[in-house]
Amino acid sequence: MKQKLVPLTVASHPTQPRYQQIARQLKQAINSGELTAGSRVPSSRTLALELGVARATVENAYDDLVAQGWLERRGQAGTFVSPSVKHDTNGENFSAPRPQGALRPFQMGLPALDVFPRAIWARLMGRRLRQQTRFDLMLPASSGEVSLKQAIADYLRFSRSIDCQPEQIFVTSGFQAGIALVLATLARPGDGIWLEDPGYRFVRPGFARAGMQVRAIPVDEAGMQVDYGIARYPEARFALLTPAHQSPLGVALSLPRRHALLEWASREQSWIIEDDYDSEFRYHGKPLPPLKSLDSPQRVIYAGTFSKSMFPALRVAWLVVPRHAIDDFQRQARRQPCTAPVLIQQAIADFLREGHFWRHLKKMRQCYAERRLWLEKALREQGFAVIPQEGGIQMVMEVEGDDKAVADKARAAGLAVQALSGWRIEHKGRGGLLLSFTNISTYEMAQRYALQLRLAIK
Repeated sequence: MKQKLVPLTVASHPTQPRYQQIARQLKQAINSGELTAGSRVPSSRTLALELGVARATVENAYDDLVAQGWLERRGQAGTFVSPSVKHDTNGENFSAPRPQGALRPFQMGLPALDVFPRAIWARLMGRRLRQQTRFDLMLPASSGEVSLKQAIADYLRFSRSIDCQPEQIFVTSGFQAGIALVLATLARPGDGIWLEDPGYRFVRPGFARAGMQVRAIPVDEAGMQVDYGIARYPEARFALLTPAHQSPLGVALSLPRRHALLEWASREQSWIIEDDYDSEFRYHGKPLPPLKSLDSPQRVIYAGTFSKSMFPALRVAWLVVPRHAIDDFQRQARRQPCTAPVLIQQAIADFLREGHFWRHLKKMRQCYAERRLWLEKALREQGFAVIPQEGGIQMVMEVEGDDKAVADKARAAGLAVQALSGWRIEHKGRGGLLLSFTNISTYEMAQRYALQLRLAIK
């Protein structure tokens, strides 16, 4: 039930933006018990009229409180005080724990969660539950469900020109588990590995634990500088890279460098780990062919995931390994089997086989192209410079000075941006902020977030 809110005021404060003043008063109303858990708050339009401020100002206040766990949005039903809000009868010991998985503005690594066809997914899961037999209750195959491996092989053959058989596919519980399987199967202490610089930073601890030597290879507008790696670290046993959309700069590895990389791997009998995490999301032309489709020497291990294309809670990824490495991977998989639930794997297989995955990707490409343009425009309106990219699910914004200090200010204001320099290993380069646009569902939201960012870092 909607509760009547005592009149709020927009006090004159020399340092605090108006939306923060409104947010602070709403928190006080919740803390006092005037707004109780589960109660509906006024619409942004109504409250803006009452306070004599722009609607965007109230929306900024609501966005802040949603991010902090005080409020939650329920679509057309409106905005409500979070049910997780708790306080005693005296209004003391107040707590508003952040909801698990609550989105923060510009949060990276997430697909558009509002676009995923949850009704279709629920139907597929329900059907699988109803059709379960007693055999489905047994331990699954250590390398993954056969039905899912076949569906992945069919999809890769059709969409990515990768000709592989189901026995070459190893399903893992996430990308990190896939990398762990590769290292346990093929790596030895002291092995060198080329990593993009800047590059995906969250995999580095795993290489350190395996006793490997990280070799930082700089990235330019044509992707990883393969010649640099060959000249300085030709003996490296691995190269991990994101050739379709380099993470985080978004550039594509050029065709000459792809051939040079494959020639190096063949000559040195080294391994290439191709992380193809978001190749489907290219907004101009068809996605570039993966290295795996050019892999005549059979030295490429292709890694994919459903976290960026469906939703991250699945925790399901896969590897495509060369034929001559199948037995080695099978032996290791029996020691560290896939832990993704059978029901989830079977439902994903149905999602692929019945065409839902393909239709979902098509819709996501259109959605992301629009949302990226919204955020680019909104950021430029606030005076920010955005680096152009051909695809991907994140963007890079140029900043002057210490980008880590700038990112710290933004995060203190509840904005989930990251400093580009935090993704570098040893090579210096321009600073910037990394931010995602995938869950910005309207142009007005993009404008609010851009304004919050400017106010936070000014």
